Amino acid sequence: MSAKDDIGAIMNDIINIRPAQDADGEAVRACAHEAYAQYVAAIGRKPAPMTADYAGLIAAGHVHVATDAQSGVLGFIVFYPDGTDMVLENIAVRSVAMGRGIGKRLIGFCERRAKQSSLTAVRLYTNEKMTENLSIYPHLGYREIERRSEQGFNRVFFVKDL
Repeated sequence: MSAKDDIGAIMNDIINIRPAQDADGEAVRACAHEAYAQYVAAIGRKPAPMTADYAGLIAAGHVHVATDAQSGVLGFIVFYPDGTDMVLENIAVRSVAMGRGIGKRLIGFCERRAKQSSLTAVRLYTNEKMTENLSIYPHLGYREIERRSEQGFNRVFFVKDL
């Protein structure tokens, strides 16, 4: 491989996180569908991220996308401040981008934004049927604080103090 090829490979792996724009709406919806469709059978209906109003969330400035030069939108995160906390509402990564640390980068981005805004914690929830999340979030420093049924979903709530 030549030096030029090495530089090209490095550039292709550069991930940019930016606010989502109206033009990203379809890519965000498609990413959510791709990431969450596997849970429909276990939950018994579409998970909330599959039916979210992404146009409204984008317009409100709550959605950020992870992109690269080759593939466009690789993943997204939805977060917003609530009192002294940042609420991480949703995160999804396309299957073609799994294993590249994009989800971890998006969560780190949310946490940095919370700190920059002088917020004291990041709160999130996941469905109890999304079992891999129940181990991922504690690994990232989140602690489980509650389990409850909400809007017909059995949710597990986590918090990370900043």
